[in-house]
Amino acid sequence: MDYLMQILALIEISISSAVIVICLLKKIFQVEMPFAIQLFLLLLFANLFFWPLGFFMELPIAAYIRGITGDLSIVSMLLLWASLLPSNKPTPISFKLALALVAIIFYPLALGLGMLDPYTWGYGSLIFLSAVLVFAVICGLASWNKGLWIIAIAIIAWSFHWHESANLWDYLLDPFLGMWALWSSANYLRLKRRKRAQSGYLFRAG
Repeated sequence: MDYLMQILALIEISISSAVIVICLLKKIFQVEMPFAIQLFLLLLFANLFFWPLGFFMELPIAAYIRGITGDLSIVSMLLLWASLLPSNKPTPISFKLALALVAIIFYPLALGLGMLDPYTWGYGSLIFLSAVLVFAVICGLASWNKGLWIIAIAIIAWSFHWHESANLWDYLLDPFLGMWALWSSANYLRLKRRKRAQSGYLFRAG
């Protein structure tokens, strides 16, 4: 069972790493790739990450990446994978802002700043689980069904102990997801402030 979990974890890291490479290629060359080409590149890069590349590497590249990053949360992984889908829509800024707020509060407290440790809530707290479910329902009511399904899958994965961790937090949030939410939220607020400033300049008297 442990061996199977390790293999599944390497597959996840391989696919996630391949998606990141494809996104970087699209960003660098400023091109929109057809889904068929993205799927081909995904299979190609995922295999390169999953299998050892020669005698100079005892383990797959994905194993070394996992040793540095650990397992991604299910939410982070699914958001990343969904970015290649033709029907993928941008993640709502309200979700990013909520996620950034949670990360700002959660990580300092989980690292020992203060007497409260929210990380312990992830070990089967019904109140915490209910709060997560309510948040998922809000995503659905806000017409972001993808968010509803992503959080639902994360909870299901946690209930089946898909990853090594038994803590629900590790299926919902990871440092990379938190940093992405913080950067995206800050960038959104910066652009909004610039737009407001430009609008004020254009309509300024005189």
